[in-house]
Amino acid sequence: MRIDLRSDTVTRPTTGMLETMLNAKVGDDVFNEDPTVIALEEKAAKLFGKQAGLFCPSGTMTNQIAVKVHTNPANEIICSRLAHVYNYEGGGMAFNSGVSIRMIEGNRGRFTAKDVLENINPTDDVHFPLTKLVTIENTCNKGGGCYWDIKDIKDIKEACDKYGLRLHLDGARLFNALEETGETPEEYGQLFDSVSICLSKGLGAPVGSLLLGTKDFIWEARRTRKLLGGAMRQAGYLAAAGIYAMDNHIERLKEDHQRAQQIGEMVEVLPYVEELLPIETNIVIFRLNDSISSADYLKALEEKGIIAVQMAPQLIRFVTHLDFTDEMLEKLPEILKNAI
Repeated sequence: MRIDLRSDTVTRPTTGMLETMLNAKVGDDVFNEDPTVIALEEKAAKLFGKQAGLFCPSGTMTNQIAVKVHTNPANEIICSRLAHVYNYEGGGMAFNSGVSIRMIEGNRGRFTAKDVLENINPTDDVHFPLTKLVTIENTCNKGGGCYWDIKDIKDIKEACDKYGLRLHLDGARLFNALEETGETPEEYGQLFDSVSICLSKGLGAPVGSLLLGTKDFIWEARRTRKLLGGAMRQAGYLAAAGIYAMDNHIERLKEDHQRAQQIGEMVEVLPYVEELLPIETNIVIFRLNDSISSADYLKALEEKGIIAVQMAPQLIRFVTHLDFTDEMLEKLPEILKNAI
């Protein structure tokens, strides 16, 4: 049995999802004629209380489009040092938007309004780029899947409004956060100028993310999507998977969180583990001690049927997901105990 804990992106469509995809009504989405894409965009926009939505191939694209639309070249954005938009999008903000980046140290990817205020550049000094955008990632991947306190976000929104800044949410795993906090998508929609949500992580769709905002913002986003080559034709087959995922796979995220907690209990007692980050959702990150290197550890795991990823030197990540079963969970303790 191969146990894939690299990411929640490795899932495959369920039988119900495949049937829905096969029966989808489609058209040419570039001409705005795909009824299933339109239905998905409208469904997500309504859920978050936004005016419009845009279906894109990836969360990286939705984030990059948001940055592009919200900024001009030589502007600056504020984000966490751990943010996905900075670490894992190929330098896209520099390449696509020509912006500079002000990183906040924060707490496992989270920061405060005070942090934002301390990092807004003065507008009366030509030496500094103009600060235009703040981005938040919830949950934070490199922070171990931690989620934000909505009060902190409200305070950041107030600071952004005061200084004329836009606020973007990289909500790739937002539904994981909402399952823990009990807050609603609409509460988040009210706080952000733009929202990106991913369908191909915890929700288990094969492809796709959505960008949400005002009608004017999404019109500019659609133009930018075309510029980046992300326009698709009969995309309704993929959109149908997204609709199915939103209808059927949100509440079950709790199962992933529970399994992650159980993995954490296994990991923290291992003699070769130096530190385990707090587990809040479906991501388990732990630090190896000096008895083994990350590369050797991952190789040893793979030989025993587990594949995972390195997040940094000596830092290993496991991610639970739709295709990680209780049967797999039961096999983990013995494998981890005898990994080295």
